[in-house]
Amino acid sequence: VIAIDFGTTYSGYAFSITTTEEESDPKLKRWGAGHGLDTPKTPTCILFDSFGYEAKAAYINMRGEEAKRHYFFGEFKMALYGKDLNKDLKIKATNNKEMTALKVFTESLRFLKDDALRTIGSTTSGVPFKASDFTWVLTVPAIWNPSAKQFMREAATQAGIITEGDDDNLVIALEPEAASVWCKKLPADGFITKNHSRDSLDQTPGTQYIIVDCGVNLFIVTVLLWKTITIYGKFYHILWVSGGTIDITVHKVLGGGVLKELHKASGNNMGGQTVDRKFKEFLREIFTDGVWDEYEEKYPSEVQKMMYDFTCLKKVDEDIQITCSFNLGKLAQKKKDIETFFESIEGASWNEGVIKISKKKLRSFFDESLQGITQSLREILKEDLDIRYILLVGGFAESQILRQHINKEFGEEYKILCPVRPQEVILKGAVEFGRNPKIVAFRKTRFTYGVAVLRRFDEFEHKQEKKLTADGKEWCQDIFKILLEEGEDVGWDETREHLLNAVDPQQKEMSVRLFKTERKNPRYVDDWGVEEVGSFTVKLCDPERNKERKVKVELKFGSTEITATGTDLSTGEKRSLKFEFNNF
Repeated sequence: VIAIDFGTTYSGYAFSITTTEEESDPKLKRWGAGHGLDTPKTPTCILFDSFGYEAKAAYINMRGEEAKRHYFFGEFKMALYGKDLNKDLKIKATNNKEMTALKVFTESLRFLKDDALRTIGSTTSGVPFKASDFTWVLTVPAIWNPSAKQFMREAATQAGIITEGDDDNLVIALEPEAASVWCKKLPADGFITKNHSRDSLDQTPGTQYIIVDCGVNLFIVTVLLWKTITIYGKFYHILWVSGGTIDITVHKVLGGGVLKELHKASGNNMGGQTVDRKFKEFLREIFTDGVWDEYEEKYPSEVQKMMYDFTCLKKVDEDIQITCSFNLGKLAQKKKDIETFFESIEGASWNEGVIKISKKKLRSFFDESLQGITQSLREILKEDLDIRYILLVGGFAESQILRQHINKEFGEEYKILCPVRPQEVILKGAVEFGRNPKIVAFRKTRFTYGVAVLRRFDEFEHKQEKKLTADGKEWCQDIFKILLEEGEDVGWDETREHLLNAVDPQQKEMSVRLFKTERKNPRYVDDWGVEEVGSFTVKLCDPERNKERKVKVELKFGSTEITATGTDLSTGEKRSLKFEFNNF
């Protein structure tokens, strides 16, 4: 098994090549040796001749005009959040030039695939491995829609991770589920807890807990070449970067250690990047008169450095100081004395080449993100559940401000746990999930799903504009037939059946259109609040062979992806049906 955690800001992989029944812990690739680092992930950035630390270092060392000529993409995963996806979707590089998102994702995954195979080969005395020797696991946020998952599957296919026909070799894992799977295995000393208690996650059947996946951060205290950051007079060389989404899932432990989802996956885009955005807005508020906008345009690589300098400080809860670059200072001085930019600014001051930001102002950058997390948690906790634990995972969980806030808001009623290495748990859990996908035995459906069907037309019941005539009979089209209702428990391998009948004797195929809604009882598939998810086509047997042509379609909703198979009841032939999700 090889699991790739393709994070908003940092990515990495873990693997297991154990063939014995006694499974060993997954192995993580360590990154950054060439830069004096030793980290479990590398930056999710690409320069198209390099990826990760190498791409970042090369770009940061470029001068202004040189940097503007290169396509440098970083933190581009959020381009898929809430978008109508298609293969032509384009995203902007830091030089404001565009490239298709599919190419950027594909080449990034190709790098991780090739590196994983090289790394594994080096640990097995040079035994060559190819991609098809492995089950691959790719993690995605739980709140992503089916088209975003299909986008990642297409990128993985183009990257050579899988090929047409071996789709089953790629498993899509939901990030909070993967984290939950690994946290179940952690001992008490594997968690950061309030007041250094020895709490661990109770594995007794019936135990309920919330998993909050707070983006992806990485905190490294090491020697970097970029800048020195000062915290209360102490000098650190630090890098800490955060991710973009907040994913929340509720699990219950069942007998045998398997898990049941108790609440449909929820979340928002209020991860650590929200804090970064607030900081950049504050810099624009300080450096007015177009100074900051000019700096961003002329020195994009220096802006990257400044943001890295800031993001590391999200771990602390103190006054901070960040070095102002020479070029930013020069642009500001052209307008007026640099001290005057700070005269009307609350929470920031100028001090001999550094920008000093107060603890209160630093905390304010977190307000929007913390409010979003708190609101999402309260909406779940007010429901009729018996939750005992709140589990914080993802790198953003390393932030003191975040952990203090969650403990203040919820610590009296719930045990708050955070893994000691929260940025690793998704990777390791994804390997476990690849070994045993049925460990999450039941999931809650997020929507009501149904298909468009025909019914015999009834003028007293149906809309006149829905009438369709086929083979001399009148039908009502676009009827919403419910297959699965929102909030239902569905087993990981459970299917829902739908029987198709050809209404036209000359039909050679039938199209099945799948719809979703949050409404309880929609009448038609074009009612308000109903959205088409995707479709697939079912081939029909020759009408000369069998006049009664029927196909049984089985849709599988309980896994992390929607899949379907079709069985021709005339011939008994069964085959997988490929979904084409909307806009893709």
